Amino acid sequence: MDIKEIQNLIKFVAKSGASEVKLEIKDVKITIKTGSGATETTIVQAAPMQGVPQTAAPIAAVPGAVAAVSSEAEDSKFITIKSPIIGTFYRKPSPDKPNFAEVGTEVKIGDTVCVIEAMKLFNEIESEISGKIVKVLVDDSSPVEFDQPLFLVDPS
Repeated sequence: MDIKEIQNLIKFVAKSGASEVKLEIKDVKITIKTGSGATETTIVQAAPMQGVPQTAAPIAAVPGAVAAVSSEAEDSKFITIKSPIIGTFYRKPSPDKPNFAEVGTEVKIGDTVCVIEAMKLFNEIESEISGKIVKVLVDDSSPVEFDQPLFLVDPS
């Protein structure tokens, strides 16, 4: 169970007027107690045993989920340019200069697409593929992690 499912369960129990609900699914035990205007929730999850594969329980389809799945399918035809280092992402070489790459910009192998500042050093990030920038995935002046997606590129 994820946190949203647990929150929805708590809201449902509070609205139903039940004073106590105990739920046990595999290795997760949830107890929700309500009364005198306060809700108490206890969640106990046993550590997974090694060698036993974890499988997710099927979740009922939600209308918004269909859109997310279709956008992931559309994004799968694009190639992602990822951050090779941890640092601060900048789309332009300096505040008064234009961005290295915009949506719709054609890039070639070796073209600089952004700069990442790490420990007061500005590292130019070059494209490893040729194509058109379809989406910029990070805001300017944002911190980025190693291997975080930065751009989606359409190689066709």
